This record gives sequence, C-alpha cells and structure tokens, in this order.
Amino acid sequence: MSNWRHSLPVLWMAILVFGFTYLVTAGIHAAIAVFAVGERARSFKAIAPGLLSPLGVIFALFVVFTASQVWTDNEKAIAEIDREAGALRNATILATSFPREFQVQLSELIRRYIADVATQEWPMMAQRTANLKAIPGVIAEALQATLAQNPSSEGQKTAQRDIATALETALDARRQRIILSGSRVNLLKWACLFIQAACVLVAIAMVQSDNRLASIIAMGIFATGVAASMLLILAHDRPFTGQISIRPDALLQVMPEIGI
Repeated sequence: MSNWRHSLPVLWMAILVFGFTYLVTAGIHAAIAVFAVGERARSFKAIAPGLLSPLGVIFALFVVFTASQVWTDNEKAIAEIDREAGALRNATILATSFPREFQVQLSELIRRYIADVATQEWPMMAQRTANLKAIPGVIAEALQATLAQNPSSEGQKTAQRDIATALETALDARRQRIILSGSRVNLLKWACLFIQAACVLVAIAMVQSDNRLASIIAMGIFATGVAASMLLILAHDRPFTGQISIRPDALLQVMPEIGI
C-alpha cells in the first residue's frame, strides 16, 4: 500500500476504510440479490449456515497473525529507541569522570546527533527512505574524541571504555530502528485478508438470500468488524508513518540533560 493511506489522519483513514468496506458489502449484497432467483435461489438456500463459522474463524486467524506482526514491529521499534536514548544518556553521565572540556564537547556532539535524528532522519523513516549507508558523522566524532582522551586513573579508563560501548550501542540501536522503519504488511497478506472477508460476506448473503433485511443486518455487522480490524492494522502498519506513529520523544528527553 502506498504512503498516502498511512499518512492520513486517523479520522480520514477510518472514513476511507469503513466507506470502502461498506461499498464492497453493498455490491456483494446487490449481486447476490440479482442472482438469487429461481433455481439459483434454491441452491443458495441449500448452503449450510454452519459454513459461516469456519469462514469467520479463518478470517479471525488471518487478522491475529497480521496484527501480531504489526504489534511486534512497533514494540521492537519502541524498545530500540529507548535503548538508543539510554545509551546516549549513559555516555553523558560517564563523561563527568573527565575534564569539563570533554564533557561539553561530548554533550554538544550528542545534542547535534539527536537534533539531526529528530529533524532529518525521522521524516526519512516516515517515508521509508532512511538507509544505513553511512555512520552519523557526529557519533563517529564522539567516538574519536572519547578514544583520544588520556585516562589518568583506572576509573577514567573504565569510563572511557564504557562511553565507547554506549556510543556503539546507540549506533546499533539506530541501525535496528532504521531497519524496522521499512517494515510493513505485505500486499499478499492484505489480499488474503480482503479475499477471506469477501468470502464470508458472500456466504452470509447466500445463506440469507430469502430474507433481505436479515442479510443486510448480518452483512452490516460483519462488515463493521472487518473495517475496524483493517483500520487497526492499517493505522499501526508502519511504525514511523501516520498520525499515531512512534515519535522521537525518548531521544528528545535526553537533550535537557546535556545542556539544551
């Protein structure tokens, strides 16, 4: 699915999803009503209502499996952002073991890194164009500045090693974050969800073909459930895209602690 659907406000996304679902439902109901005459009507009525149960269960399983992927990707993305922010915070805390000049230098480099992530990298992740081709220059500079220090005690040696480890951890978390920004529910999964939902709607229309009002009510109820499920998955499909996407708040919270 293209980015414009995922970038819609939730209200407009809901209108789109529910409107499309009800439109397809109305089309199925109208088509079955046209064909449910004569011998075909008797054939439709011969379909056992018990067929609806397994069809509904299969659709529910498709929704669960698809939603599970979406929730897992979002949870992983949040965890990686927290890990990145925690590593940067630890680096600034450990820097207090060194002279003031190095503390200010490291804090400024981390501040620049977070600012670049929030203003440049985040919009690129939202558009799924962020890549891992280059290491952020400010983090590379921070590593160089850290390794250039000449520890005068065992405590500073330990702090120097831990700062370098924290910066490497932040880089690894960034890599995972960018990889997760490209996650999505693929077209085949969406197609299977739509096809299975359509199968249930067709079955309902056939079983209730002799009672138009009952058919409309049953199909309307199921269509509402389908639309709600699709909306929930669509709104969370891409972790960094859309109105309720993941924000860089955890990283930005580090900035006041380093002199911003």
